[in-house]
Amino acid sequence: MVDFSSALPTFVITLREGVEAAIVVGIILACLKKAKAEQLNGWVYNGVLAGIVASTLVGALFIWGIQALNGTYPEYEAVIEPLMETVFGLIAIILLSWMLIWMTQQARYLKAEIEGNVALAIKQGTGAGWGVFGLVFIAVLREGFETVVFITAQFQQGIVPVLGAFGGLTGAILIGFMLFKLGVKINIRQFFQVMGVLLLLIVAGLVVGALKHCDQTAVALAQMKSGLEALCFYNDPLAQYHSCLLGPMVWNTTSILPDNQFPGLALKALFGYRAKIYLVQALAYLLFLFTIGSIYFNSLSVPSSGSAKTQE
Repeated sequence: MVDFSSALPTFVITLREGVEAAIVVGIILACLKKAKAEQLNGWVYNGVLAGIVASTLVGALFIWGIQALNGTYPEYEAVIEPLMETVFGLIAIILLSWMLIWMTQQARYLKAEIEGNVALAIKQGTGAGWGVFGLVFIAVLREGFETVVFITAQFQQGIVPVLGAFGGLTGAILIGFMLFKLGVKINIRQFFQVMGVLLLLIVAGLVVGALKHCDQTAVALAQMKSGLEALCFYNDPLAQYHSCLLGPMVWNTTSILPDNQFPGLALKALFGYRAKIYLVQALAYLLFLFTIGSIYFNSLSVPSSGSAKTQE
């Protein structure tokens, strides 16, 4: 039986990113209609398609690069795989955290900025089509790239996260269609707030996972070369469960809620739950939630009436 738990985080992230992109596309189409420049609509749709294709190619390139490294240096496979998962995990943490905070702070200026860019593109005359295409392409690629990096950080889990991404993309298209074609009223501000909290927890889970992969990398290096044993600075021979870099274990719910069975498996995929948590992981998780969470929730309290009118 196929386990679809690992599809949940990519579904949430792609849905949120996709709705953002759909709002940008919808505003651009509305601007073109208002300016009686609907002949440029084709450039908008081509920009969406090109952005999706480019994002997919970036993901394929990342995964191909990892597989090529493993094939070229098979003796280092035990190091390369957790090292790449650590690197992509860190990149995903930085990108998604930045997107969460920046987009929340900039949302109230989004419509005015897009309208200004579209008006500038239309004034370019013969280059108007390419200007509109570029706006849409960059918007879709930006959202798609963040999702691709997250999926790549989970590449060990196979095709299932990709299925979640397709599901999220489909949901985003449906929401965009309901908003701009059917005129359905959706509280977009509330939607992004809920999705933002989910994303915050997902990224906090990435912190835990990235630290685990970093620990695995250090263990593999220490076992591979005799001069690198010092990498594992934490070594307690009396401990039942050892870690190399993460300190003593502070959490063990294996017998109550294992993370390799449902519902623990779903909690692990969505929120980074682990049946075994070490000291450094616990501190990093709490520190991330406190710092990034504080910035995010403070940004929500800033009045954004312009955004609410734009998106509702």
